Amino acid sequence: MNYQWYPGHMTKAVRAMQEQLKLIDLVIELVDARIPFSSRNPDIDQLGKGKYRILVLNKADLADASATRAWKSHYEMMGLHVLELNAKKPDLLKTLKPMVLEVCADKIERDRKRGIKNRPIRAMVCGIPNVGKSTFINSIVRKSIAKTGNRPGVTRANQWIRTDAGIELLDTPGILWPKFEDQVVGRNLAFIGSMNDEILIPEELATDFLMEMERLYPGALASYYKVQEEENAADLLRSIAIARGCIKKGEEPDLEKASNLIMEDFRMARPGRFTMEKADHD
Repeated sequence: MNYQWYPGHMTKAVRAMQEQLKLIDLVIELVDARIPFSSRNPDIDQLGKGKYRILVLNKADLADASATRAWKSHYEMMGLHVLELNAKKPDLLKTLKPMVLEVCADKIERDRKRGIKNRPIRAMVCGIPNVGKSTFINSIVRKSIAKTGNRPGVTRANQWIRTDAGIELLDTPGILWPKFEDQVVGRNLAFIGSMNDEILIPEELATDFLMEMERLYPGALASYYKVQEEENAADLLRSIAIARGCIKKGEEPDLEKASNLIMEDFRMARPGRFTMEKADHD
């Protein structure tokens, strides 16, 4: 299966973001803590040139905690300011504001010297689809202003949102990039639900996922689903289908239903907290 997804509205979204850049002081990029490399859109580095930057490892509550710490250190060594968090956590502003003030200290001092007081810091919140941008914003302002949904493509237009802490946030649509040079990146994005599931083949996605899980966390899924460890992912998928009662007429395992179940379980961290990339990824 070829992992690729770049619907037309994303080109429009990138143009709209570029038009807003002259108003922006700070770019806050959200990535998914389960795939901290694959969920970084390279186009955002270009968009964020010359702007202050904060990288947020979001959904850290779903990821392997030790791996998240390693990735945080990895990106800090690259010179980035990094937060690890769960965007559903209340009072997120208490976590975010000190870092915003630290990162934008030069701008605040310049404004002070010019006699400009209390000018808000304008931050663009951006990232791939379904990474939690709107949830992040809603947690900061403590109300449901930004539209959210557990699928890619919910936010389709830019939206300015004020906070009571001298920060204005621009909610932007999730954007991917036109071509994945590495299919592993596309596969990882499919694992976490940042691509449209309707264009994917469930059995192939689940088989790829089971193979990768066996490499990174041997035996973890067999233990969770209470099945024997198998020699290959196809046999493991079949065993899980039978164990979970995913059976079609004629007593054949329903592999599509089992595949959808496995991916939903992973995305909700039911079998445990897993990270699909190591911090030594190059």
